[in-house]
Amino acid sequence: MKLRKAAAGMMILGLSLAALTGCGGSDKEASGAGEGGMPSELNVQFVPTNNDGSMQAKAKPFADYLSDKLGTTVNVTLATDYSTIVEAMASGQVDIGIMPPAAYVQARDMGAAEALLTSQLGAYDRETGLPIEGELTGTFKGEILVRSDSDMQELTDLAGKKIATLSPNSASGYIYPVAEMKEAGIDPVTDCTLTTVNDIPSEMTAVLNGQQDACFVFEGARNVFAGSFSDYDLMKDLRVLYLTEGDIPNDAIAVQPDMDPAVKEQVKEVFLNMKNDEEGAEAMNLWGHKGYTEVTESAYDTIRDYTELAAE
Repeated sequence: MKLRKAAAGMMILGLSLAALTGCGGSDKEASGAGEGGMPSELNVQFVPTNNDGSMQAKAKPFADYLSDKLGTTVNVTLATDYSTIVEAMASGQVDIGIMPPAAYVQARDMGAAEALLTSQLGAYDRETGLPIEGELTGTFKGEILVRSDSDMQELTDLAGKKIATLSPNSASGYIYPVAEMKEAGIDPVTDCTLTTVNDIPSEMTAVLNGQQDACFVFEGARNVFAGSFSDYDLMKDLRVLYLTEGDIPNDAIAVQPDMDPAVKEQVKEVFLNMKNDEEGAEAMNLWGHKGYTEVTESAYDTIRDYTELAAE
């Protein structure tokens, strides 16, 4: 797919947030520094995959795990949406962000985030939608889900339909499907009715009960959230209408660019070794991560093109 270059509406938000980057100094200075440059306190933030309240409780064990491994007090908070984690990184309120790809690119372009690692996810069979045992991937697709009994069969059938989306800062929950719909000749902003919801389970519920005709989610979402739906079999009751052509890079483990290099290395080592112990593996399950690898910055560059097109 050949994406068109255009002035991005998202860049306006990025420029406005950039003004916040000068506000982080006092927070960092107040935290002090421990032995070997390690601050006496580190603040970590991530975007929850759902907003049912369960993620907050799970954040405490993760904070304890990081505190033990890094030898300092670690506070873990949940971002309310994709834009707030960018704001938190830009203002210096957060030292380490477990950042969805589009949020990371926005913060990176503002000089507010530096990726240390990228996450690995379980790969999916594109025909069956089921996980491939033992296979990991550094990218994923966006999915457009509809009810299995829907008469829609292709992307252009979405014209005039009601679609549940995530934040406009979500790669799979908005940016990639919107951009590719525009490439197919449908402007979902004007040709469809878009409704932003808080999380993926809410999106899928709205489709299942007929309030929405379709929803934008990440690849494998039916598998990930199957346990949240006791009255439905998501693999049978929902089907994939469309899988994005574009590959979306996985989440980034990002830090403040001016973090002490020695501290960066310690943080990097902790995340790289998470898969090797039970507590670490449990922590990674908060986001479905299976491990971490060295980051390739160029892999994130495609997000900018998609963002520009989606914002036209």
